[in-house]
Amino acid sequence: MFTDVIYGEDWASLYEEYTGVRGKIAEANEAAAFLERYASGSSALELGIGDGRVAVPLSEHGVRVEGIDNSDSMLELLAKRTDRVTAWNGDIANFRSEKRYNLVYCVYNTFRQLFTREAQLACLRSVAEALDDQGILVIELDVPALDGFVNGQRTTTLLLDQENTILHAEVHEPLSQSLVSTLLWFCGTSVRRLPNRVRYVYHQELDTMAECVGLELADRWGDWTRGAFTEGSKRHISAYRRA
Repeated sequence: MFTDVIYGEDWASLYEEYTGVRGKIAEANEAAAFLERYASGSSALELGIGDGRVAVPLSEHGVRVEGIDNSDSMLELLAKRTDRVTAWNGDIANFRSEKRYNLVYCVYNTFRQLFTREAQLACLRSVAEALDDQGILVIELDVPALDGFVNGQRTTTLLLDQENTILHAEVHEPLSQSLVSTLLWFCGTSVRRLPNRVRYVYHQELDTMAECVGLELADRWGDWTRGAFTEGSKRHISAYRRA
């Protein structure tokens, strides 16, 4: 499971609106163009497919896209959006597929929704079994930004404009590398509260976990346009292949 409360069930009704105001819908075409190169026009599996924000434009590149998500509400949004993508309800930490894929990908910090190291390792192990011999795993993750915490707590402003105020309140649990948070979205007279829990991962640790399941780093970029990953990068897009 992603969290104690299924992530997508809370977010489904406003996911498209939220990703829109955060600029993630416009970025989806860049992500699809990036991923298509690794899929080689063949098959891909998305972990945490959601409403198909990336899967749909990737399928329009001629890739046969399938997906897994543990939220029925998110899968319903995907089904309304397209019939070109096949998806099923499942746990991305422990999945099995008779098919083998050219590409398996997990974007927009979805990997962090697996909030224990054991679950993250189980996910990578499942991916290794699902890849074909030349297959590639692509993961998009933020670089952990842990400055600004006072006594283990932090509140930040994610968005402020004439219509929206989005605040993010977090509690840091360093021993488990966990962030327990609540997003508060004020819009007009409405207030929406969205709880979440994640386990952050540094890219070095991700490399080590990948090695544990027989995968090795092939490429690492700072964005979907293949910009360089540097010490100042706020996220990374990492590609792994069989060792």
